[in-house]
Amino acid sequence: MAKEKGPRRPRAETPKGFRDYFGAEVAERKAMLDTIAGVYHRYGFDPLETSAVETVEALGKYLPDVDRPNEGVFAWQDEDQDWLALRYDLTAPLARVAAQYRNDLPSPYRRYAMGPVWRNEKPGPGRFRQFYQCDADTVGSGSVAADAEICAMLSDVFETLGLGGDYVVRVNNRKVLNGVMEVAGVLDPADPEKFAHERGIVMRAIDKFDKFGEAGVRALIGKGRMDESGDFTKGAGLSDEQADTVMGFMNAKAGDNEATILRLKTLVGGSATGQEGVQELQDIASLLAAQGYGPDRIVIDPSVVRGLGYYTGPVFEAELTFEITDEKGRPRQFGSVAGGGRYDDLVKRFTGQSVPATGVSIGVDRLLAALHAKGRVAADTRGPVIVTVMDRDRMADYQAMATELRRAGIRAEVYLGNPKNFGNQLKYADKRNAPIAVIEGADEAARGVVQLKDLYLGAKIAAEASHEEWKSQPAQTEVARADLVAEVRRLLGMA
Repeated sequence: MAKEKGPRRPRAETPKGFRDYFGAEVAERKAMLDTIAGVYHRYGFDPLETSAVETVEALGKYLPDVDRPNEGVFAWQDEDQDWLALRYDLTAPLARVAAQYRNDLPSPYRRYAMGPVWRNEKPGPGRFRQFYQCDADTVGSGSVAADAEICAMLSDVFETLGLGGDYVVRVNNRKVLNGVMEVAGVLDPADPEKFAHERGIVMRAIDKFDKFGEAGVRALIGKGRMDESGDFTKGAGLSDEQADTVMGFMNAKAGDNEATILRLKTLVGGSATGQEGVQELQDIASLLAAQGYGPDRIVIDPSVVRGLGYYTGPVFEAELTFEITDEKGRPRQFGSVAGGGRYDDLVKRFTGQSVPATGVSIGVDRLLAALHAKGRVAADTRGPVIVTVMDRDRMADYQAMATELRRAGIRAEVYLGNPKNFGNQLKYADKRNAPIAVIEGADEAARGVVQLKDLYLGAKIAAEASHEEWKSQPAQTEVARADLVAEVRRLLGMA
């Protein structure tokens, strides 16, 4: 008789496209977000936490590169037949909040939000279905001063994080691009839907300027582009003359903001929308210059497009300019870590009335990776001081030591595993990244002393020093029991 199989055990693994975050990673992210929040707070922005779940109707269809509302999101139908979904960004929930509480919130309403978002997309290397975003937005102000403020605040974030000189905030305006499209003959102000397909191809091509270069973009907005593998991508079908206009826009960046704006003025010609956009860029540049934000930090750059369809005016992107090596060992610039812009029509979906808004979103994981690459991670990722257990019957004494350390602001814990093997206690301390082990056996207790083992110094000596050096630089010291807290503070650099 065949043996009956027991219930199948679940696999202990994260779902595809998701990951777990452990102690140091969480501490580093929190320290970075706390720093960013401090900058936002100084600018007068208030924190906001929204539900992780929104109705699909409230989320709308603004997820990049998709046409259906619930494509690209994790959605399910509730018992009352409503479709719900995990939020895919922090902007759509803000639009809902601004509409729902419009009679209670101040106007303009300035808020920042930090938290996870979810995308039901195919995962890839470094691309997860859950990731963190950090947003700041002003809702209710149509002044370009609000856009300039967002750019200045973003610059201050990078300066405060220690990335001064390693970034640039690039600013453009969708109205300028629309003016260029109008001059190029692929936008009809009387019929915005006309040439929509061609404009979409042109926009995506411009967005890939850094990747494909001028020749690649020109091919994409013309007849099409064939890549190295032989795959052909159909282009927008623009004539050479139309393509010249678009490429003139792409190459309009000059040596300074004033010269760039002058070129853009010429390119948009008689387009009222384009001229309005150029004036807004000029106002933003003037406002920032008056506050001391020069083109070394914030620059007008026509190549910034931003992929989302809801942007209606100024758009901005923050790029880290220092060099790293890619997976194949090739040098490259770190690249974009934040982006945003003006989206005056998003709240209108709920209220029927246009509500001006502007904001920026920081890619948390990418920015944290950048801080790692530059050695700018500020979090204290040291583990706790470990009070070892030499005698089970003296557990109260060991707990008392840990309590004294904690009350002095020192992270500490008593080893709670099997204390029989002291080596295992030190292995545990190593896994916990503990800086110090406190040791007190019967002999030390009788003499009123404790042994403090500097685990970091011990590891360094073991790895680098000769036997004689090791003997002359002991990593273990004996101190009076009464001096435990003071000596630990000294070893931790807290004294």
